[in-house]
Amino acid sequence: MFRRISRWAVALPVAFALAALSGCGSGEPAATSASTSPAGGGAKELTVFAAASLTGTFTELGKTFEAAHPGTTVKFNFGSSATLAQQIVQGAPADVFAAASPATMKTVTDASLAAAPTTFVRNKLQIAVPADNPAKVAELKDLTDPKVKVALCAEQVPCGAAAVKALEAAGLKVTPVTLEQDVKATLTKVELGEVDAALVYKTDVIASAGKVTGLEFPEADKAINDYPIATLSKAPAGDLAKQFVDLVLSQQGKDVLTKAGFEAP
Repeated sequence: MFRRISRWAVALPVAFALAALSGCGSGEPAATSASTSPAGGGAKELTVFAAASLTGTFTELGKTFEAAHPGTTVKFNFGSSATLAQQIVQGAPADVFAAASPATMKTVTDASLAAAPTTFVRNKLQIAVPADNPAKVAELKDLTDPKVKVALCAEQVPCGAAAVKALEAAGLKVTPVTLEQDVKATLTKVELGEVDAALVYKTDVIASAGKVTGLEFPEADKAINDYPIATLSKAPAGDLAKQFVDLVLSQQGKDVLTKAGFEAP
């Protein structure tokens, strides 16, 4: 009898201990996990790939977006639309793509990596010359003079493709001294006085804040670029991506873009 009681005396505390451990394993970690995860998932990051010509406007809209979404950081990758499209196709993580031409967006949509794009603005070219215009450039045909040093965007990028269209529409051939990989680099050549003129977007002339002068020319109307925007199908922050696109398409977004010289589609 003593032995029987002794065994129960040992077994019961062990059973209670195991039950307590089992309870801790099934309930408490879940409660701990919930308590260590802040409401809303904590800080979030949105990555936007955008054409170089959108640098000023999208930076402003990014700040607006962050203010409306506390804890969210918007990171931008600005550059040539063609280069950005290739980066996306090669697997670069991004949530939104805003391109300076439908052709560069098509690279991404053809790879089934983006939702159906929406055209949100249009942009057209101007002749950018230094403020003092030393070469006395007045119209597009002046760029054919071999004494005039001209910078153009490379043909494979949207601003370069637009320049080709405009020159073809005018029946002119221009031999540039340099071909740049995006519109900002092309404009910089003018700002630094390294060339006498360049074909860049009107918005970039405005953004230069008087460092260059923009000359309009009629053939620019034959080479207007539509800008499409889309969320990416593999977006790490899909919900935020949709909300950022909504901001760009909103009246607030339109106001920022048109103030910078972009035209409504």
